[in-house]
Formats: sequence, C-alpha cells, structure tokens
Amino acid sequence: MANPDDNLTWGRSTVETVCSLDCPDTCSLEVTLEKGRIVAIDGSDKHAVTDGYICGKVRRFGERVYGDTRLRHPLVREGTRGEGRFRRASWDEALGTIATRMIEIRDRWGAEAILPFSYGGSNGLLTQDTVDARLFRQFGTSRLARTVCAIPTSTANQALYGKMAGVTYPDYQHARLIVIWGANPSSSGIHLVPHIKAAQQAGAALVVLDPRRTNLARQADIHLALQPGTDVVVALSIHRYLFEHDLADQQFLAEHTHGAEQLRERAAPWTFDRAAEVAGLDPELLENFAEMYADISPAVLRCGWGLERNRNGGNAALAVLALPTVAGKFGVRGGGYSMSNSGAWNLSPDTWIDTPEPDTRIVNMNLLGKALLEYHDPPIQMLFVYNCNPVATMPNQNRVLKGLAREDLFTVVFEQVMTDTAQLADVVLPATTFLESYDVAKSYGLTNLQLVRPVIDAVEEARPNVEVFAELATRLGLDAGRDQATDAEALLHLASVLPDEIRQPLMDTGVVVGVADGTPIQFVDVFPRTPDGKVQLFPEELERESPAGLYRYREDPATSDYPLTLISPATEKTICSTLGELRTRVASLQMHPDDADARELSTGDTARMFNALGEVHCPVTRNADMRRGTVGLPKGLWRMSTFNGSTANALVSDDLTDIGGGAVFNDARVEVARVMRASFDKQNLALWTADPVKPVH
Repeated sequence: MANPDDNLTWGRSTVETVCSLDCPDTCSLEVTLEKGRIVAIDGSDKHAVTDGYICGKVRRFGERVYGDTRLRHPLVREGTRGEGRFRRASWDEALGTIATRMIEIRDRWGAEAILPFSYGGSNGLLTQDTVDARLFRQFGTSRLARTVCAIPTSTANQALYGKMAGVTYPDYQHARLIVIWGANPSSSGIHLVPHIKAAQQAGAALVVLDPRRTNLARQADIHLALQPGTDVVVALSIHRYLFEHDLADQQFLAEHTHGAEQLRERAAPWTFDRAAEVAGLDPELLENFAEMYADISPAVLRCGWGLERNRNGGNAALAVLALPTVAGKFGVRGGGYSMSNSGAWNLSPDTWIDTPEPDTRIVNMNLLGKALLEYHDPPIQMLFVYNCNPVATMPNQNRVLKGLAREDLFTVVFEQVMTDTAQLADVVLPATTFLESYDVAKSYGLTNLQLVRPVIDAVEEARPNVEVFAELATRLGLDAGRDQATDAEALLHLASVLPDEIRQPLMDTGVVVGVADGTPIQFVDVFPRTPDGKVQLFPEELERESPAGLYRYREDPATSDYPLTLISPATEKTICSTLGELRTRVASLQMHPDDADARELSTGDTARMFNALGEVHCPVTRNADMRRGTVGLPKGLWRMSTFNGSTANALVSDDLTDIGGGAVFNDARVEVARVMRASFDKQNLALWTADPVKPVH
C-alpha cells in the first residue's frame, strides 16, 4: 500500500512562491499541486512577517487561473465593437496584425498616435518596465503618466523626505500611540493588524481617521470620521496646536528641516473650531487627538492612500506626513511614519532599461477618455493596454467607454481574463498570472525583495509579458528583446545589474530582507534622501505646481443638487479590479440610515445614484458605520456588478489633484433616489447585501 505521506506517489506536491499583487505585504506562499494543477494556495512561513497566513483574495486566485473568463489563446474581434464576439487566432496572426498596424500608424500619423496604457501595481520588477519599456521607447510612442493611484502621496513623500524608508509592521508593537490615517489594513495590508492589536494589548492608544467606522475604528480610542477632502485642514490644526503651544520640537526643526516657518504661517488660521467645522468633527475630540499626539511617544503614523483621492490630496499628504517632523517623533523604535517603502532599495527601472525615454507626448492616464476623444496632434489611433483594466479603474467611465467605442481606434488588450476593457478590444492576448512566470516582488509595506517563481506551466497559450514584448519587438525590427526573450532571461539580466548585496541573496534564497534587518528606525538607520539630507517642509517646486499653493484648502464641490459624497474604498474581495470577475452578487450602496430615511430608502431597495456625469443603479444597504452625508460603493467593480453596467467611476470627473495630477475619486458628489422597493424576500436580500457589513434595519 502506498505511503500517504509520499506526495509523489499521490501526484501531490507543494511549491513555494510569492504573491506579487498590489498589496503592501508581498506574502510568501505555499501552493499545493495535484498532477500539475493548483488545488490550494496557502501562506508559508518563509516570510517572517506574513508568517503563514494570507488573505481570502489570494486563497481564491486559483479560480482566476482556471476560471471561465480565463483567456487561453489570442482572440480577434468579429462584429461590432463591444458585441463580445471574437474568433480564436494564432499568436503568429495576432502579433503580426499588431505589428503591421503599429507600422501603418507610425507611417501615417507618427508613433505618438500609439498610446501604451499600463499600471503595474500587481507586477514586480520584470513584468513591467523591462522589455515593454524598451520597445515603446525605441518605437517612439506617446508616454504615459501613471497617476491613477499613489502619485499625490508619493510626490509629497518624495518632496518632504526623498521617500525615506518608514516604520515597518513589527515595530508597531513598540509604539505607545498608533495613528491610522486614510488606511484600512483590515482590507488591504492585513499583516499590520496583529501588530496593532499587540501594541494595544501592551497599552498603546489607537486613533483612526476615516469617514467610515472600519473594524479598527471600532476598536480605536478616538475615531475621527472626517469629511472626505478635509484631511489637510485637520492636519494643519494639529500643526497649529504644536507650534502655538511650544510643543513643536524646535531643536529637531533647526537641525534637520527647512521651511518650518512657512508651514507655521499656513497652519495659523486653522484653529480646532474652524477645522472641525469644515471637516464635520467634534472640535473637542480633535483637540484630544492633538494632545495625545503631542504627549505620547513613541508615536507612529500610518499614512494611507485614501486621503489623496480628492482635490486636496497632495496637500493632505504633505500636512499629514509632516506631523512627525514637527512633533519630534523620530529617532526611537516605533516612532515616525509609514507610507510606502517601495523606495527603500533606491531601485529605478532606468538601472536595467538601457534605452532612454524619447521626448514624446506624455498622457496623464486619468485623462484617458479625454485623450481618446479630444487629442488631435496626433489623434490616438492605437491603445495598447496591459497590466491594467481602464474601464473599471479610470475616472469618468462614460467618457472612457465612448473613447473606446471609436471604430477607428485599434485597441490591443494583453490580459489574464476577459475584462470589461478586453470586451472592447480588436485583439486580445492571453497573459500569464504570477503563478505561471518569474518576477521579483518589491514590498512597499515592508523593506524586502522576493523572487516570484512559477508554480505551474502556463495555462494553454498564455505567455509572460517579457516574451510577448520581445517577439513583438522583433517583428517591428527593434532589438528591445535582444537579451530577454523569456522571463527567465529577463530575471538573469535584472540580476546582472543589481548590486551584489541584493543579487546574491535574491538568487540564492529568494529573499532579500532589507535595510536595518527590515525594521529601520528613522533618523537612526535611515535618513531623508533629499539633496541636502534635510526634511523639506515647504518644497518650493510644489508651491509652484499646486493651483492654490501649499497647505491650502479648496472648498467642497457639493451642491444642493448633489449633496452626498461618494467614496469607493477598497474591500476584502478584490485587489483594485483584479478578481472582480469572481464577484457573483450585485454590489450595494452603503448609506447611513439618516441619509436613507431622508430619501425614504430601505435596505434592499433599488436606487439610482446620479450626477451630471452619469448614474448607477444598485441596491441600498443601510449602514450606520458610514458617515452621514457620505455613501460608498466598492472600488474596482466590474460593470456586471451593478444593475445598469455603470460603476462609481461613472460619477467621478477627470479633474486632477492639487499636486501630482492624481485622480479625485472621492470628490464625486451625487444624489440618490429610489427606483424600486425591495420585495423583502430574505433570500434576495442576502444576495444583494452580502458585503461589506450587516444591514441595519
């Protein structure tokens, strides 16, 4: 009788790899295979911080790999655009068609009429900005400003600190005060949560700033449910308090900063009463938070990305990230701030891309709809989409859809599954997932690099990014893929240009821990990477860029016609829009009971949420955890997840943030009206209100 512990006898094996999806944690994984097929995905203990447990999203990733929507071979459109009719094609035909069209467009319109469109949040160092960047640079296409996420916060962090490495998860246990501002680790970055709870058990206080009562907000000592877009004035009121009450660390400011006086001047008008009135807060509660932040050390501030998604997003990030400098919270373990540690290694694609960028047109990706419809010098004749699903993720969804509907636009979508964007393509190319190819994952919550190894063969005809762009380059007469025809070759090329202290452990063990054993103390182990090594509290270049200047507040865009603020937070079900195809239930609009009562809405009613840009039809869930005046629909929804095929992004303008040219998703102002009363059939209610909270009746 066979030994059941003999995996080979039973055709069962376990392979280790790393999750490269767009999350701060980069979990190490154990993938169980049976006869070469994934049967389970679990965490491994190879990564000390993620330590054997993973989120439910990644546990389900096998459903994407083998699901009905998986792209298994190239497709060419038949019939009218958007009809969803495609025929199977060979790789030779698909790439030949693309190469021919690219050359025709270049010869007639110029190569700038081609727009590569990508956003690599769920990609490592190989699957974006390697051979693809070489190809598009050599061909001379338009360039893309990847601004849909993290650009206002990143710009602020870069200007203030040069993206100095921040406090990592394990050191939260040393803090006596933890501030979570614009982040929800329970849905995104789950491995921070145990460290926060451990700190609380040791006596640490917790403050959460979020318009929703999230899981952590329920456990917080103070929850400030501020109006979206007002983070900047709340932070400035704390700066004012620190300066006016001699609680600013003057010695630290004198030795390590520039611009403290300008910051003090801009903060001066923002009393607690004024800031609280604008933000819709209790001024006494705001003052209590400021007193705690001044008095308690070590104090760590986790700055998330939620606060950047509005017209004041860049200035909000500046004001929030400047707080530990003014309050003197650095120099101790568990003190300082966390933002993104993606810059900890100081690695840039220019290190391994030996083709300089051409001086061609730059298109802000948030303006995709406008670019497709209104740019004429030259007009965009070809859109090459990869590592991105713009129909689900870009602002002004209806304008994007109108642009993609152009019959004279040739659209290529290189994707893992049949997305809403792929449905509108002329040619669809099947891409591998992170479980089918090599990559190098760079954590931005921690400070490590990890080697992503393929655990299965590519599903049917799916191919890695590197391989496809290398072959396309050859067909175009370019040498972009000359030494990187496969992802394995690209890995070796990347390793050859990395410093020895990175290359050796990465190739030997698959893990490079990072600076200061992965847990740096700011201003002890790591320092600002600004030109003179000092914190720039008032960066003049951003003062010139910002429409109203630095540390300024631009008024709420709400009107009497559209009084409600729509937010689209991340959830525990998707990574942005990735895995959106697995959602089987219609998403529901989360609404405070008082706002629902004012509109005679009950849980399960079908509502029409609308503004001048469009409308969304979906069920309502009465949710007392929402801030009054604020409604929520999940981030990254696919069109099938509402009744009318529009998502929250249909109601978001393509206006830009004050700094960095980011998206203003949380500036959508809407009204909500009932379309149909619920039947109160319990089974249907369960389908409609499955997430993210229990209905409040």
